[in-house]
Amino acid sequence: MMNEPISTIMKEDLITVKPEDSLDTVRNIFLSRNIHHLPVVDNDYHLVGIVTTFDVYRLNLKFEDYDKLSVGEVMVRKVAKLSPEEKIGVAAELFLLNRFHATPIVNPNNKLVGLVTDFDILRYNFKKAYPTQDID
Repeated sequence: MMNEPISTIMKEDLITVKPEDSLDTVRNIFLSRNIHHLPVVDNDYHLVGIVTTFDVYRLNLKFEDYDKLSVGEVMVRKVAKLSPEEKIGVAAELFLLNRFHATPIVNPNNKLVGLVTDFDILRYNFKKAYPTQDID
């Protein structure tokens, strides 16, 4: 059931930020788009990090101080990433073993091509079990 490639469930139309963007920009994206993970890319769309709502939360900053920090100062640089050909089960195992909730998907040149979340895997399995239910 989890042997299909990640490319079948990954999100491809992503919102990203750059290391020089302000943390205030990140906060506004999180609030307005109701997302929790933002891949950080360079000008050539190579993955350089990720910033999450937890990363922002643990800073314990006042909102007025968010524009004083850049994404590059708070992002996680050592990012677990997968390729589009990896199986969905590999992503599920990564999430379970590390308590991750998302992982970027990159091509062999480290260019960002997608993102998979634990919710994507949950939805995938739900649709397999209940194909007539519409949950989108």
